[in-house]
Amino acid sequence: MKQVKREAYLNFLIRHRDEQLIKVVTGVRRCGKSTLFEMYRTYLLSQGVTEAQITMINFEDIRYEELLDYHALYAAVTARLLPDKMNYIFLDEIQHVKDYEKAVDSLFIKSNCDVYITGSNAYFLSGELSTRLTGRYLELSMLPLSFAEFCSGLEGERAALSNAGKFNLYLELGAFPFIVSHNYGQKEAQEYLHGIYDTVLLRDVVERKKITDITALKNLTKFLMHNIGNRFSLTKISNTMRSGGMTIDPKTVSRYLEGLTESLLFYEVNRYDIKGKQFLAQQNKYYTADIGFRNMLVQNKESDIGHVLENIVYLELLRRGDTVCVGQQTEDTEIDFVTIGESGTAYYQVCASTLDEGTLRRELAPLRAIRDNHPKLLLTLDEVFRTADYDGIHKVNLIDWLLGK
Repeated sequence: MKQVKREAYLNFLIRHRDEQLIKVVTGVRRCGKSTLFEMYRTYLLSQGVTEAQITMINFEDIRYEELLDYHALYAAVTARLLPDKMNYIFLDEIQHVKDYEKAVDSLFIKSNCDVYITGSNAYFLSGELSTRLTGRYLELSMLPLSFAEFCSGLEGERAALSNAGKFNLYLELGAFPFIVSHNYGQKEAQEYLHGIYDTVLLRDVVERKKITDITALKNLTKFLMHNIGNRFSLTKISNTMRSGGMTIDPKTVSRYLEGLTESLLFYEVNRYDIKGKQFLAQQNKYYTADIGFRNMLVQNKESDIGHVLENIVYLELLRRGDTVCVGQQTEDTEIDFVTIGESGTAYYQVCASTLDEGTLRRELAPLRAIRDNHPKLLLTLDEVFRTADYDGIHKVNLIDWLLGK
């Protein structure tokens, strides 16, 4: 079994080692948070840190059941501390500890404690963290594997595939680390994804939001998977589901959507008025945390390849660290993605192929309408005319872009 390297996330922890900050790692279930802690532990040991300086507790392990009380947790951790050395404290799935923040804050104020915590994102929302943790914290948001990470984890015949073959596999299996490290096929991958999906829905959405109509929630989830990248209002969702025989009002739709995004099964993407340079409040889009979930729930998974590719690009842009939104020009004209960050603004159009002249004109039009000098990229899967320059608009092969080429 090959462990997939998560160098970007590992380097983040290394950069902030020994800083007087609580390091909080969030992300959808099974995206690799616990494994990241193990990787970081290995790094610390390689740098001369001793085993005695490291305390690792996973609260989903029954061995630590007695530490689910924050008093007991604090006492157990402090009993292990070495007074004259830095101590590295890793508390995994800490949401299981009631009032966990009391133990965490008490450890944080000690000058010889470097504290790291993870939890299911539904319980680790930024707004809640800021009210629960009095100590300063830094949040690392993890995602399932990038395409580059996915490729690095492949072995045997899969490792020998062309980049296009590997990309097809990425679309087919999804990007959860366990699927790659165990060399799962499609059937095994979907069984594994079903387990994650059911756990997220029942524990992170149903229990937390106290939802009683689970059938309606599952139908809404399938609707979103069918319509990733589409723009719609709460009323439109309600009416569409009603036409399918499911009675659900817009207010309930809003509550369910909140639960699904808090669990990080979906991401809500805001629209951004390019001319007015402000965010718009309505008709946002939704993308899923992993395209494998869509394959599992949508029968004709090959349909709507354009929006599937958008989903892949959206997640990659998130990994690269900038704010990602949908660019709105006019009521009927959009840019697939606008990124805003320290490196400036950039615009992205995503299309499976622009070899057809009409399609090329359609995809270039919104980029050409933007009157500034920020980077403009057209990402496609074209093998012929992989790259091109259209008056400063750069056409790039999507697979190459995902691999950082």
